[in-house]
Amino acid sequence: RILGDGMRTKTMILKMLIVGCLLLAGCVKAKTQIRPPADPYINLDMARAIVGAPDRSAEDRALDAGRHPDRLLAFIGVQPGMRVAEIGAGLGYTTELLARAVGPTGVVYGQNNRFIRERFAEKPWTERLTKPVMQNVVRVDREFDEPLPPATHNLDVVVNVLLYHDTVWMKADRAEMNRAIFAALKPGGAYVIVDHSGRTGSGATETESLHRIEEKVVREEIEAAGFTLVADADFLRNSADARDGSASPRTAGERPRHIGTRAGEVQP
Repeated sequence: RILGDGMRTKTMILKMLIVGCLLLAGCVKAKTQIRPPADPYINLDMARAIVGAPDRSAEDRALDAGRHPDRLLAFIGVQPGMRVAEIGAGLGYTTELLARAVGPTGVVYGQNNRFIRERFAEKPWTERLTKPVMQNVVRVDREFDEPLPPATHNLDVVVNVLLYHDTVWMKADRAEMNRAIFAALKPGGAYVIVDHSGRTGSGATETESLHRIEEKVVREEIEAAGFTLVADADFLRNSADARDGSASPRTAGERPRHIGTRAGEVQP
């Protein structure tokens, strides 16, 4: 299925992962007490089984060492039957992993804007969607300002992997985007962001030149939409990264990222 272009106020949890990248763990909307994911969510052993599936492509496997997808899946807290969305699906590396995690009873919305599709993603993304394991994926062709169809509600998780910083130089209305994501999540739903972090004080000034964004900026923007930061992670941090070089895969290669939001080129 392809969904094309066409607020409510609640509390949500923000999971942020910025890899040195940001890993923002969970913006959640909830009226009740919010707590980090626990059983019956996918644990690390289950995530490793998903990542180790023999029918995954060699190209995807080549990215695993730098992206730690098993630990990311466990951090996100997905489980079979969940309704999940990925903002900026790119070529579909993470989308496919999410599709495998939620299984045939779940659904994954994979969103790309026109720039990403026309610049590099259209052919490989379309081809990936023909794989049997992607039958539970809904292709969404929409801009970042309103990334999901208006009728999309009660999502369990929304993820943004290595793409949040790109919405800055693409001139997307990030406040509107984050509000739309908040509205699409169910109470207690999680918003998980992975991106390459920028130097302290750099703000959003190096999103195009270095493909990085300061963690503080991402957190403030997302919390402004109503999310609450409940967890972050350090498995993508790189203590040796001075954060002064380009994090674009074309110049940096697949390398460790830092906390909260993982910044990288538009090729998640």
